[in-house]
Amino acid sequence: MAIAWVFPGQGSQKAGMADGLLELPGARERFARASELLERDLLAICSGSGEGELMSDLNDTRNTQPGLFVVESLLVDALSAQGRRADLLAGHSLGELVALYAAGVFDADTGLALVRRRSELMAAAGGGAMTAVMGFDRDQLERLVAASEGVVIANDNSSAQVVLSGRPEAVAQVSAALQCKRAVPLAVSGAFHSPFMAEAAAAFAAELEAVPFADASVPVLSNAEPTPTTSGAALKERLRRQMTTGVRWRETMEALAAAGVDTAVEIGPGSVLSGLFKRAGRAIGTAQISGAADLGT
Repeated sequence: MAIAWVFPGQGSQKAGMADGLLELPGARERFARASELLERDLLAICSGSGEGELMSDLNDTRNTQPGLFVVESLLVDALSAQGRRADLLAGHSLGELVALYAAGVFDADTGLALVRRRSELMAAAGGGAMTAVMGFDRDQLERLVAASEGVVIANDNSSAQVVLSGRPEAVAQVSAALQCKRAVPLAVSGAFHSPFMAEAAAAFAAELEAVPFADASVPVLSNAEPTPTTSGAALKERLRRQMTTGVRWRETMEALAAAGVDTAVEIGPGSVLSGLFKRAGRAIGTAQISGAADLGT
């Protein structure tokens, strides 16, 4: 029997996601440090009480990513204080940085600085589009993507759900030609997790260069390479590649099952990742820890 902790990324945020967390040790201090770093009140943004365009929009990438990191890292700290521990760790997109924090690869302040820079770079990378497609024939999808310049599979979430990313016209063309149940354009500012993020990825890689990564205390599966490792050097190299190589979550779920994981605990708001596990039909049970009430005693 083995337990995996998994951490969601953008799309899981919701107003009020910090409610109930402020009584956890260090919670107010971490929100205060994040707010000072961002030069805006992150706690107010998470609660839906901020004022002004950037100051109030939780769905702005520059707010979403830091907000999720703070909330999820506080839940990690609370679980660790209870003596609870995972056998494997994985995170979806932004969630990978929380997984690295949970594994002791870097501390909370370092994680916040990396997330701030990552969110700013991704928000500034305009000119692209992303569309989620559900209920498709994978062979047809892969043929269409291979034959189309300017579009890639950015998030391979499950056998029945992927996200396409790339030039708007190319993404629209593949989505229209693909026989699928649904194709839903996403409200994003750029072609995330695709080669079109190369400039942002290079800038983020330069930021990573100066950051020491310790070896992980628990094996981590990365988006760019969904196999477990504890090597800090390998985890840094994988994180460097994440912006342009995409999220291989379908393979992550397969790897966790192969490693004998019987329970995946989703740590963060919502149940997006739990839903992917359930729809994948894996023999892995799920649980959610989204707030202080879920921590028990």
